[in-house]
Amino acid sequence: MTDAIVTATGLSRHYDVKGGMFSPLRVVRALSDATFTLHPGKTLAVVGESGCGKSTLARLISLIEEPTDGTFSINGTPATPDNWASLRSSVQIIFQDPYGSLNPRQRIGAILEEPLKINRPDIAAKERTQKARDMLEMVGLRREHFDRYPHMFSGGQRQRIAVARALMLEPKVLVLDEPVSALDLSIQSQILNLLVDLQDRLGLAYLFISHDLSVVKHMADDIIVMYLGRPVETGAIDDVLSNPRHPYTRALLSATPKADPTAEKHRIKLEGELPSPLNVPPGCAFAPRCWKVQDRCRAERPTLDGSDHPAACFYPEDSSDT
Repeated sequence: MTDAIVTATGLSRHYDVKGGMFSPLRVVRALSDATFTLHPGKTLAVVGESGCGKSTLARLISLIEEPTDGTFSINGTPATPDNWASLRSSVQIIFQDPYGSLNPRQRIGAILEEPLKINRPDIAAKERTQKARDMLEMVGLRREHFDRYPHMFSGGQRQRIAVARALMLEPKVLVLDEPVSALDLSIQSQILNLLVDLQDRLGLAYLFISHDLSVVKHMADDIIVMYLGRPVETGAIDDVLSNPRHPYTRALLSATPKADPTAEKHRIKLEGELPSPLNVPPGCAFAPRCWKVQDRCRAERPTLDGSDHPAACFYPEDSSDT
């Protein structure tokens, strides 16, 4: 396998939250101990329910926020605030909402040229315009769309424009934060196929944030399953989806709709409420909702150790569990 473009070790992001005028600051541990690598031409998916830390991880890797703890490097260069400006061209992000991510007062041409104006001011105006028109064609739009405004396009076309803008700086990594969840199902497949085609053509590495396992199965090579800010299972996508080892992963898979109406369905309904990130229970954070919980789970926190398909669980699932 080729060398990793992004290497992250123990990434964490914590936020201080005011509790009141006379209350001490409290800490929200939005992300803790995320370790992974990203390789050219490969997609790493990050999945989990709302509030699990997916978007926080996206903001760290796209250099929007600084990690509280841990380190990561891009092309072997440590990513620190001192060198963010030089690294931002290598990592670009595509947001969930194609309506809110584009400036409605700018023409499409100006939106596409703006990254070059800011990061590569030495490029002549004529060359910037040519690059923008070429990029429109690359993402499946027409060159004459250059002079139109965002409101003149559908949601799927706007997301194509967002993809084009992200590619203007020729990045090595794209962070895709729920890139199709705001689109109709018929349009979702078109955007996903576009992303696959661009990855094959340009050798891009994708960090794909999603809550939809059916989409992830189509896109990803590897997967990280997150729960309450922590990775609880990692591995190759086929291994994790065919043989989930963490109970939470099994519960997520059981909730995924199946296209085959005759297939046997065994929905796992989690009991209890998701713990507050302001008050994470000791031991395993999933213990209050887990059907396999034992005393050890409430006292100790399991870690991701061992094999190519590790799970942070003292009593992991196996293929015979139902």
